[in-house]
Amino acid sequence: MYAILAVKVEERAAKAPHLQKILTEYGCIIKTRVGFHETDQEKCSMSGIILLHLFGDRKSFEELFEKIKEVDGVIPKFVEF
Repeated sequence: MYAILAVKVEERAAKAPHLQKILTEYGCIIKTRVGFHETDQEKCSMSGIILLHLFGDRKSFEELFEKIKEVDGVIPKFVEF
């Protein structure tokens, strides 16, 4: 089974280490990971979006979602078709 999980991250610098630990724990079900944030020569945004292309079973997807949801300032949402 495949799924897309979008994750909005506020305060990227502060939240990244905790979020990275969770993503590493579930690395075997993450087929593709793409991150987006606003940046130019004068600034680098402290918020961003991560898209995760997941492969595995629904239970694993839901476990990952719940762990991510527990991180303050991080909002996960499933994209379903």
